[in-house]
Amino acid sequence: MADRGSAPAAAAAPSVPDVIAHRGASSVAPENTLISGEIARRAGADWIENDVRPSRDGVPYVLHDAMLDRTTDGTGHIGKLTSAQIDALDAGSWFAPAYAGARVPTLAAQLADLRERGGRLLLDITGTRGRKDIARIIQTVKEQRMMDRVLVQSFFPESLKYVHTLAPEVPMGLLRDKLDEDPVSVVKELGATAYNVSDRSLATRPEVVAELHAAGISVNVWTVNDPARWRALADLGVDGIITDRPTELAGWNTARAANL
Repeated sequence: MADRGSAPAAAAAPSVPDVIAHRGASSVAPENTLISGEIARRAGADWIENDVRPSRDGVPYVLHDAMLDRTTDGTGHIGKLTSAQIDALDAGSWFAPAYAGARVPTLAAQLADLRERGGRLLLDITGTRGRKDIARIIQTVKEQRMMDRVLVQSFFPESLKYVHTLAPEVPMGLLRDKLDEDPVSVVKELGATAYNVSDRSLATRPEVVAELHAAGISVNVWTVNDPARWRALADLGVDGIITDRPTELAGWNTARAANL
C-alpha cells in the first residue's frame, strides 16, 4: 500500500474498508483452520487473520488459545505437546460434525495454502514470545516466500521489536484494546505501519483515525460484526475491519461501492 506499508489498503473518504476475516470465517467454520480460511477467501476476504503459538518442539501452529481444550479434542497447553501430538488432534468436531477431522494447521501449511490459492495473512503473534520463537516464525514466512503478503501484529511491543530487528522489511501492526494517549508516537517508535484497535475503544475517540492517517499509519478495527458499525467505521475512513462475518462484510462492501 502506498505510504502505509503492506497493511490493509489505504482508505479514502468515503471508503470501502478491507475485509479481514477474524480467524478465518469463524462464524461458519472452526476458527484458525484451513477450511475456515478457504471459506473466507471464497467470500472475498482481503486478509485472513490468524494467531500463532509454538509447540513444545518449537513448531509454529495456527491457534488462538494457549490451551487446546476449547477448539480441539486435546487437552492442556499447546506448549506441552510435540508437533506430532498436535498433528493428530481433531480441530473441527467441536464446531460441527461436518468439520470432523480438520487439523490444527502449522503456520507453514497456512502460508503455503495462501501462497498457492491466493490471499494475505494478518498474523497475530499471540502471548509473550521470546526472540527464538519469533525467529522461527519469521524463518517460516521466509521459507514459504510470503514476506510480501504478511502483516505481523501483536499486543506486545517487545514482540514487535524482535520482529523489526530480525526482519525490518516486514510490516507490523500494534494491537490495542485501549487507545494510547498518543498512538502516532507509539507506533512510530516501534517502526510499525498500522494501529489495530478495538472498536469499543476507537468509538471514544474517532478523531484518532485522521491523526493516524496524517502520519501515514493504517487503522484496522476489531472485532466488528454489526453492519451499523461497519458503516460508521467506513465513514471514518478506516483501512480494514476485522470481523467474524467476512461473507456479510464483503457483500456490504459491494453494495457500498456501488453507491459511492
